[in-house]
Amino acid sequence: MEIIIQPTPEAATSIAAKLIAKLLREKPNAVLGLATGSTPLALYRELVALKLDWSKVKTFNLDEYIGISPQHPQSYHSFMWGNLFQHVNILVKNVHIPDGMAKDIPVSCKLYEEKISAAGGIDLQVLGIGTDGHIGFNEPTSSLASRTRIKTLTQQTIKDNAHFFGTEAKVPHHVITMGIGTIMEARQNLLLAFGEKKAAAIAAAVEGPITAMNPASVLQMHPNAKVFLDAAAAVKLMKADYYRWVYDHKPQWQQF
Repeated sequence: MEIIIQPTPEAATSIAAKLIAKLLREKPNAVLGLATGSTPLALYRELVALKLDWSKVKTFNLDEYIGISPQHPQSYHSFMWGNLFQHVNILVKNVHIPDGMAKDIPVSCKLYEEKISAAGGIDLQVLGIGTDGHIGFNEPTSSLASRTRIKTLTQQTIKDNAHFFGTEAKVPHHVITMGIGTIMEARQNLLLAFGEKKAAAIAAAVEGPITAMNPASVLQMHPNAKVFLDAAAAVKLMKADYYRWVYDHKPQWQQF
């Protein structure tokens, strides 16, 4: 796990965007796993500004709410099209987002896993982290070997997401999410976290034990995981100075 600490969210996002751009230039038919929420918004703006070729890229989103239509303003379908897909030359057939309106959720989840496999697996997965350490919507106690499935949101996640819906009462309680096992099969994982409210979850994920109580901690076991932080999100890390020193002294061939 590589920890990349920058003074601001913008600086950290810029590095992450360059890494993704490098992948798309080297592998035009790359398969990306994408996240939603406040954290990746700046990342998607930067990727749009870079004017990359998305014509052969395939994408798989981490999650979607159950019970709201793709046209709902707070659906992750709407989020992705509004903030990324409509601004790049990606093909509609290459965009994959879990179907929150599926009549048979378990079958829909199984088909989603099969589509990821048929695409050759995910080359690079973008992740955020919840204040309780969740990645995707894999809430604490999620199996570290889990696959795409239905999950019930915790009260904390409902509270955290209430500002998107206006009130907690309007936040759906159930979601479809890629599993932790699915996320761990991505060839590269990039986790972004900004702000002091994420600091405790980040400290537990990076320097704490690997545990289902902090699902992001499983990334310690991933062979190519990078964590992009601003200074505020890094304040609880005991080895923050070391992570900064390592990044500043990377050998030339490791720099990106």
